[in-house]
Amino acid sequence: MAATTNPAVRRRRLGAELRRLRMASGLTSTEVAERLLVSQSKISHLENGNRAISPRDVRDLCALYAVTDQRIIDALMERARASGRRGWWHRYGDLPHSVDIALEADAASLHTYAPMVIPALLQTPAYAQAVIGETIPLLTVEQAATCLKVRLLRQHRIYDPACPLRLWAIVDESALRRVVGSRDIMREQLEHLNALSTEPHVTVQVLPHTAGAHSGLSGQFSILGFADSPDAGVVHLERFTSDLYLNKPSDVQHYSAVHKHLQDQALAPADSRDFTSDATKAYIETVIQP
Repeated sequence: MAATTNPAVRRRRLGAELRRLRMASGLTSTEVAERLLVSQSKISHLENGNRAISPRDVRDLCALYAVTDQRIIDALMERARASGRRGWWHRYGDLPHSVDIALEADAASLHTYAPMVIPALLQTPAYAQAVIGETIPLLTVEQAATCLKVRLLRQHRIYDPACPLRLWAIVDESALRRVVGSRDIMREQLEHLNALSTEPHVTVQVLPHTAGAHSGLSGQFSILGFADSPDAGVVHLERFTSDLYLNKPSDVQHYSAVHKHLQDQALAPADSRDFTSDATKAYIETVIQP
């Protein structure tokens, strides 16, 4: 599946990179506007991803910012061209978390902390169906079926033979203990989680209740990294009605530090598999022999 991302997401990421280059050059947005004979609002809109960025805009800005590496210029111009392409998910209409899907499609890595449920990319079909049906109110049967189909299609990113997503998930013990759907669904889900955790590009660590208070108590978060701009990550904070996306370097650095802290408090990957195997036993019905 082609990893063509959302045009708005590409514009936002490209704008953030252009802002970084401008600041490195020591120029203000007003000074840039004056030198290019455009309005200051245009520069602001370009940097915020609120309007299309043409390859010519990129070329002119790179020249003004004294960017001389042609590989960087070509890469930025290609990203400007790509910003008009639409992602595969658009054929399914208006979807919850469409920006998150777009970021995943374009990302090289995803570091996440999941305090309540198994991360979407690691869910079995039955578990995903139960989560969607029980956590998203007012969905019609058709809408729920579409959400499930799209969620399973998203998982292709971790199976992509050309560039699999590097996934590092910290899963709270609560997600292992909470019965979603049924005991059989949970047993299958935990077995699936352990199987995926043996993949070389997937790391799963369990954060047990015995870890006590920790820096992830404020809730779920994900950090997406991108191969074409390793210094420009995005933090995703999932909310009930409207998600938050943070791309300030200080925010990304803060949440990266939090994830590293959680890694240190969580069980090692091998110990996490043992812990998950033990948790799985609770979902296996005991048959009493006569």
